[in-house]
Amino acid sequence: MNTTKAALLGAVFAVAAGPAFAQATKVTNQGISANEIVIGTHQDLSGPIKTWGVAVLNGMKQAVEEVNAAGGINGRKIKMITEDSAYDPRKAVLGTQKMVEKDKIFAMLGPMGSPTVLAAQDILFEAGVPQLFPLTAAEFTYQFDPKKPQERLKFNNLLPYVESTRAAVKHMIEWKKPQGACIMYQDDEYGKNIFDGFTQQLAAMKITPKSVTTYKRGATDFSAQVAKMKSDGCDLVVLGTVVRETIGAQAEGKKTGFNPIWLGATPTNVNEVPALGKEVVEGMYAAGAFEIPYRDTAKGKVKEWAEAYFKTYGTEPNPQAVIGYNVIMTFAHYVKLAGKDLTGQKFLDALESGDVFQDIFASPPTKFSKTNHLASTVTQVQEIKNGRWVLVKDGLGF
Repeated sequence: MNTTKAALLGAVFAVAAGPAFAQATKVTNQGISANEIVIGTHQDLSGPIKTWGVAVLNGMKQAVEEVNAAGGINGRKIKMITEDSAYDPRKAVLGTQKMVEKDKIFAMLGPMGSPTVLAAQDILFEAGVPQLFPLTAAEFTYQFDPKKPQERLKFNNLLPYVESTRAAVKHMIEWKKPQGACIMYQDDEYGKNIFDGFTQQLAAMKITPKSVTTYKRGATDFSAQVAKMKSDGCDLVVLGTVVRETIGAQAEGKKTGFNPIWLGATPTNVNEVPALGKEVVEGMYAAGAFEIPYRDTAKGKVKEWAEAYFKTYGTEPNPQAVIGYNVIMTFAHYVKLAGKDLTGQKFLDALESGDVFQDIFASPPTKFSKTNHLASTVTQVQEIKNGRWVLVKDGLGF
C-alpha cells in the first residue's frame, strides 16, 4: 500500500453497523467541505459502448447543473470528476485510483460497465468510498455478504439483469409459446448474468434450452452463432448483447432467413437500436424498467427535462440520459436526507433508512434497507414499432 492510500485509510472512520454485520463498516468523510461534495464517475467515452457512456454522462451533468443552480444540497454544490475507461478494466482501475487518492472523492456514482466496475470496486471499498448506482445490473453490484462489512458500500438502482431477464423470458414464453428457447450472450460478467436469468427461468418452467451460444466482447461477425441457432431450431432468441451486437445478430438472421422472436436484455432497450438498425430490428422485444420518453410526446416535468437536454446537447434524450440523470438525483435525495452536518456514516444511514425516492419518469420507487441494496426488480417488456419502443406489458415479475 502506498503512503497516499495509507493516509487516506487512516482518515476513514469505523462505525457500528448493527447485529446484521459482523464488523463495522469503514466510511470515508473525504470530499466533503462546507460548500462542496466531490463525486467521481468512470464512463466509456471512447470505446465500444460510448453510445451508453456519453449519454449517461450528459444526463449526470444535466442533473449536477440543475442541483447546483438550485443552491446545491443543504448548501453544498456538487463537483463531479470524470475519467474515461474506454470500457477497459485496466483504465477503470487507474481512473478509480486517481479519483480516490488524488481527487478525494466522497462517492463513486454511476460507473459504467460490468467488467470495468468489477475490476475497480475493491479500491473503493478498501478506502471506504461508496459505489452507488453503477451502469451495470450485475449481481455483484448489490449483493453483499454481511460478514464482509465493506461490501455494505454497494448500492444499485438499475433493473437487475438476472431478475429482469427472468421476468421477460417468463412473459414471452407464456405469451408466444415458442418451441425452441435459445440465447446468444456476450462472454463476460454482463453476459453471464443474462445467461443465468435465462437458464434459471427455463429451469423453473421445466424447459430445456435449444441452443446456447456466446461471442467475445467487441465481435462484429455473428454468422457462426446465427447459423448454429438456426440449425438448432430456435424460435425465441434472448440477446445478452449491447447495441452493435443486437443489430448485427438480427441483420445476419435476416440475411440467412432466420426470423425468430428476438428478446433483448435491458441494455438493448435504447434509442440507438431502432435508430441504427431500422427495419432490421423492427418487431424485436426487450426488457426495460421505464417507458422511454420521446421529446415530441413527453408531458409535464419529463417534457421540460427532455427539452432542456436537447437544448444543451443538441441530441434527442434517451434512456441512457434518463439513467444518468437519476443517478445524481437519487444521490442528492439521500444526501439531503442525511442532513446539513453530512458525514459518510450519516449518508450510509440515510441510504439504508427505507426512505423512498421517486423520479419524474414514473419508474418503480427507489428504496433501500440494511439488508437490501437493490432498489427494484419490476420489469416491462417493450417492442420496436415504427422505429420507436412501445410498452407491451408492465409490472412483470417471475
